[in-house]
Amino acid sequence: MTQDIQADAGSWVRRHRGWAVSGLAAAIGLAVIVAGQLAPKGDALPLSVHNAGPDGAKAVSRILGAHGVSVKDVGSFDSAAAALADRPGATLLLYDRSGFLEGSQVAALSSAAERVVLVTPRLGTLTALDAGISQAGVVPDSAPLLEPGCGLPDAAAAGPVSGEAGFLYDGGTVCYRPPGSAAGLLASTDGGAVTVLGNSFAISNRALAQDGNAALVLRTLGKARDVVWYLPGLGDAGAAEPPQTLDELAPDWVSYLGPWLIFVAVLAMVWRGRRLGPLVFEPLPVVVKAVETAEGRARLYHDAHALGRARDNLRAGTLVRLAQVLRLGAGATADDVAMAAARQLGRPVADISALVNERPGTEARLVQWSQALEKLENEVRTR
Repeated sequence: MTQDIQADAGSWVRRHRGWAVSGLAAAIGLAVIVAGQLAPKGDALPLSVHNAGPDGAKAVSRILGAHGVSVKDVGSFDSAAAALADRPGATLLLYDRSGFLEGSQVAALSSAAERVVLVTPRLGTLTALDAGISQAGVVPDSAPLLEPGCGLPDAAAAGPVSGEAGFLYDGGTVCYRPPGSAAGLLASTDGGAVTVLGNSFAISNRALAQDGNAALVLRTLGKARDVVWYLPGLGDAGAAEPPQTLDELAPDWVSYLGPWLIFVAVLAMVWRGRRLGPLVFEPLPVVVKAVETAEGRARLYHDAHALGRARDNLRAGTLVRLAQVLRLGAGATADDVAMAAARQLGRPVADISALVNERPGTEARLVQWSQALEKLENEVRTR
């Protein structure tokens, strides 16, 4: 019995070996994809020590670690404060590109750290530190490479650095000035308690090996045994006092305004609804009288001040009807109609031709002219 089952199984596999191989390959591929998705990954935040991409700073953290500097990555304000409290003499690297931290938070972190290195700080961050360093514009495109041009040992040893997409700062000791500018890419207070680096590009993985970027960054961050690497996020924005809501900002009488507006709106609907009357349903197609169509078109011409269009329509209608009365045929021109009408009435052709071809310039004259055409048409009909 067992041999029969094994023989049947082997026969089924031989008959369906193509499907079996395809299913096995699909299962292996699915397993590889799932394993890749579940595997730990670095993030994609700019200047993150876990980001190995071009905008990340994983290379800096690895090099600092190789030189005996411990890099502590923190993800919140509380974690940063705790890390600084546990590491006396640590250096704080702060890159708050979106301005999530409040001034009080920046001041608290600065007081807990031995040195603070700010990367492209905002005005609010600099104001909170009150270190005498201020924003001073951007690095011009004509200065992609900047020379130290100062007495700081770190800058002098690093040499020229990249100024691409950089910001300029003024105050304290300023280095890496573009030609003709008093502000520079690097600004430091006396003693180096606060250092401002106006270029996040120099710290990134893609630019670290260029020019003197690596030397400047490593000498700036490698002075202490510990570096607390802090990139504030959206969660840090809630740590400060939340802003007042619209209800809190609105005066007390606004609560009575809503019901009053609703009452006025309902009253207006009732008033306008009664004035317009109920809806009238008519079967389709609807037959519209010719006089109503003419009046409607006349109102449109009047509203649009279309004197020329109204004059052309009145003239064309008069000529068609006169041609029919005078039996001139469909090919008769305006001159033919004028000559025939003049013979019929015994009047000069020039007078009738001038009347037919007149172009009224005002609405009042248009009304008088249309009455004159109607009188001419009635005279022709009665003769």
